[in-house]
Amino acid sequence: MVKLLHKLKVKNMSKKNNLNENLKKLSETAEWFESREDVDVEEGLKKVKEAVEIIKESKKRLKEIENEFEKVKKELDTDEEEAK
Repeated sequence: MVKLLHKLKVKNMSKKNNLNENLKKLSETAEWFESREDVDVEEGLKKVKEAVEIIKESKKRLKEIENEFEKVKKELDTDEEEAK
């Protein structure tokens, strides 16, 4: 169990920053729109397209995280069953 958690921790360190960076970028995009009185349509479209890609990446990463948690839970359940 400890080995699995360590492996997940090491694997996720680089990806964790990625998700945090994505959230920061989305926040910056929202602030950009909020700070403009008049939005250039072309620039706005570019920002929206970038945000869509960031959201897609983030959803994919969140699914990976969910799968990793399920894997850890399954491992824990297996360990508990073997201990009985």
